[in-house]
Amino acid sequence: MKSTRQIGEDAPVAELRRAVKRYGAVTALDGIDFAVRPGEVVALLGPNGAGKTTAVQLMLGLIRTSAGEARLFGLDPRMAEARMRTGAMLQISKVPETLKVKEHVDLISSYYPHPLPPREVMAAAGLENLENRLFGKLSGGQQQRVLFALALCGDPDLMFLDEPTVGLDVESRRTFWSVIQEKAAQGRSVLLTTHYLEEADALADRIVLINGGRIAAEGTPAEIKARAAGRKVRCRTSLPLEEAAALPGVKSVRRDGELTELFAAEAERVVAELLRRDPGLSALEVRGADLEEAFLTLTNSDVREEVAA
Repeated sequence: MKSTRQIGEDAPVAELRRAVKRYGAVTALDGIDFAVRPGEVVALLGPNGAGKTTAVQLMLGLIRTSAGEARLFGLDPRMAEARMRTGAMLQISKVPETLKVKEHVDLISSYYPHPLPPREVMAAAGLENLENRLFGKLSGGQQQRVLFALALCGDPDLMFLDEPTVGLDVESRRTFWSVIQEKAAQGRSVLLTTHYLEEADALADRIVLINGGRIAAEGTPAEIKARAAGRKVRCRTSLPLEEAAALPGVKSVRRDGELTELFAAEAERVVAELLRRDPGLSALEVRGADLEEAFLTLTNSDVREEVAA
């Protein structure tokens, strides 16, 4: 269940204003305006290299803008007063492998004026039985849970979570979702980047889609999906992907096991052509566009790197 708090009335807890970031001749962000408000879960999505990580690093004060500005709780993101109210789980995070899980939690908690009780942190991240294990001896998924715990330690008003569920099993991912939903219900804010589009669909009050350093779309998950005017045709067919991709009106095609998925503006026309070319076609299903189709349409890319028309 997503946050029911009204969004838009309160001042942003994190914000980019006409933010530009250049690395030499490369422009990673090109004048974007972006904000996260109290009690809001925002999913920042985009293809690899779109500028998501740069946006997060600017708001955290890890790098500076080339033009425009970044604000955290209305302050310079590098100020201790702002940082004390945030927690972060980043892909660039590095922690000592020779410390125990409990030692990590105790250390990070000591940096905050009002940290959560360690037992509460351990329970929220599913680490109750791993307290005395060395970080370096944990599996990849267990290490992800520790990094999530460290983001929770300070009981932050705002959490930055960069691909937080990579390597987690289904049960751990669902537990993570529950914690995020609970924090949002308490009025806390979360900025989430993820490649799991069903995760963004389930958690986010608002989705911001970045492509090429600019905002390509912004809105609720339902509003983003509505931008992809089309439907998905799913079937078992003997047609090669290349031939299916060349059918009139088909925007993209990919294989999902034994089935072929086609995204098209006019599904009826595509189905008629498929049946004409392949009378043995079976397992036919037609449904509305989901967040993945919207992502592909709005970024003009294919996240599975299959055949695109």
